[in-house]
Amino acid sequence: MKPVLNVFKIGGGIIDHEPDLLEFLRRFAAIGGPKVLVHGGGKGASEMMKRLGMAPRLLQGRRITDAATLDIVTMFYAGKTNKHIVAALQRQGVNALGVSGADGNVIRARRRPVAEVDYGFVGDLDETSVDAALVGQFLELGLTPVFCPIVHDGQGQLLNTNADTVAASLAKALSHCHAVELHFCFEKKGVLADANNSQSVISKITVADYAELQAQGIIADGMLPKLDNAFEALGYGVEKVFIEHALHMAGDVKTELCLT
Repeated sequence: MKPVLNVFKIGGGIIDHEPDLLEFLRRFAAIGGPKVLVHGGGKGASEMMKRLGMAPRLLQGRRITDAATLDIVTMFYAGKTNKHIVAALQRQGVNALGVSGADGNVIRARRRPVAEVDYGFVGDLDETSVDAALVGQFLELGLTPVFCPIVHDGQGQLLNTNADTVAASLAKALSHCHAVELHFCFEKKGVLADANNSQSVISKITVADYAELQAQGIIADGMLPKLDNAFEALGYGVEKVFIEHALHMAGDVKTELCLT
């Protein structure tokens, strides 16, 4: 039987609110067994860009990253945000290790080709991107890896990558040796049938349901890459995927994603 491994991803709505972030990290620290944390960037990078007279650009929840934007997101994601989370986990007794994709060559990406949209310095991942053996060595040493969404191409170029994609890629790669449960944690209780009703959580979504919810416009924008990555992870052997509130991880109200 494979050992259970939990992969958690937290997004900006939690990162931007310090009390919620610290409470999430307290709860994360209390989870037994090996675990991995992936974080997004929050609003810090976008707020800095605005102060510098730059306009943040996003398309369907994905950031368009030119050279100047890459500098700022690297400073915030791989620097300030990552190290703040690592330090907070150390306070909770978790021996956390902050990691970008370039560290140890642990996540190597390819720059997204220009098609209808030029996303700039954005990395795409595939089934060979993650060095699962190295992550496994971190875990065997009793370390808890904390990944930011900055990766590299192996040729000296850093790339920005959607944090949901990083979490799903780690979950897929680690599923060969672990029974992986993937948790997308944010400031809502799950996927909502009505964006204005926080109680309208959809408890289960299949692939067929997802197509229908997209067609109805119920799932759109930033939720699209999250669910795209979630279903892909299930197809690659990840055992369970949940979308849930970051402060109610053990609660019964959440969305579970299933292939059928």
